[in-house]
Amino acid sequence: MTGLVLKLGPHERVLINGAVIENGDRRSRLAIMTPNAHILRLRDAIHPEEVTTPVRRVCYIAQLVLSGDVAAKDAQLQLLRGIEQLSQVLTDPDSRLQLSLASKAVLEEQHYQALKYLRSLLPREERLMAVGGQ
Repeated sequence: MTGLVLKLGPHERVLINGAVIENGDRRSRLAIMTPNAHILRLRDAIHPEEVTTPVRRVCYIAQLVLSGDVAAKDAQLQLLRGIEQLSQVLTDPDSRLQLSLASKAVLEEQHYQALKYLRSLLPREERLMAVGGQ
């Protein structure tokens, strides 16, 4: 089976091609078979006022593609530039791997995967910002 499999918790909401879908009372799995469908878990959504750090900014751009608000081709250069800028600061091997995977996902127009890799950097960025702010 190919495609994206979403595992949803009870009452979890997801945006698919502009429609908000809410799961029922039990956990479920959805197989999204349509290639290039716009999918965003609403629990993962970053709101515009929360775009306050470099990693969040790049995540938000990927999120705009997933929500269908920006075309993938229009966001690709911005995403790749943002990832390149992050790679100049996040130089540890794990961060570099996540950024490399995110770049590859963007080039393959797999924006859900790109967002997943980029979101994995949020805790690291938060720690770095906390240390730098002291």
